[in-house]
Amino acid sequence: MTHIEDNAPKKISLKEAMKQQLMNKKQGQSGGTFNNAPVKSTKALKSQQTKKTNNQRKRTGV
Repeated sequence: MTHIEDNAPKKISLKEAMKQQLMNKKQGQSGGTFNNAPVKSTKALKSQQTKKTNNQRKRTGV
């Protein structure tokens, strides 16, 4: 029975989990040159300004 309990994943604190995630992130960054390449999954930026219709005739009453 003790072997089954030893193989079960242990609960760790949030602090420990954050440390592990940070270590994994640091190892991933130092391991390769692929991080220097630009990310290709981003979309090209577009202008968010839209053309407004000319309502000068409506305003002036012509």
